[in-house]
Amino acid sequence: MKERIILGIDPGTSVLGYGLIHVKGNEIRLITMDVLRLEKITDHALKLERIFNSCIEIIEKYNPDELAIEAPFFGKNVQSMLKLGRAQGVAIAAALSRKLTVNEYAPRKIKQSITGLGSASKEQVASMLQKTLKIPVETMPKKLDATDGLAAALCHYYQTKNPALLGSKSKNWESFIRANPGRIKE
Repeated sequence: MKERIILGIDPGTSVLGYGLIHVKGNEIRLITMDVLRLEKITDHALKLERIFNSCIEIIEKYNPDELAIEAPFFGKNVQSMLKLGRAQGVAIAAALSRKLTVNEYAPRKIKQSITGLGSASKEQVASMLQKTLKIPVETMPKKLDATDGLAAALCHYYQTKNPALLGSKSKNWESFIRANPGRIKE
């Protein structure tokens, strides 16, 4: 039975959320979720350094196998998007420096994976995570960035749970048939 630890990150320059899950077969267990608060750091370069060093600390403490990270979404404020992209890049660089595989998911994809609705609110995502992972209500975080990071990790689990679905966009019908002989009716 294959075991793996997935680190999920919701990148941010004020608050970065993260969550880790342990997967053993079809069993999923919450390891931890939390936030990295960066509001008090005024220099953007120093925020990026803090993100990098904190991601390294998390990776060294929990030894994850994979990183699932939320992709920056297109917004009206180009400067905010640029800063968010830098934060994401630094988190990815930290993961790559520790030989983790990196997987990026659009915010809508994460929400849809968790709730079934791509336009779900942060509160709906948090509620579904709480139910799915049986997290006691009193231990749910106040900052929903933590649950957003956890949602990225769980989304990655769902996306990789069925190996036949991996990379399905780039494969042809012949590959699908070889991978799924029982699904073909003559």
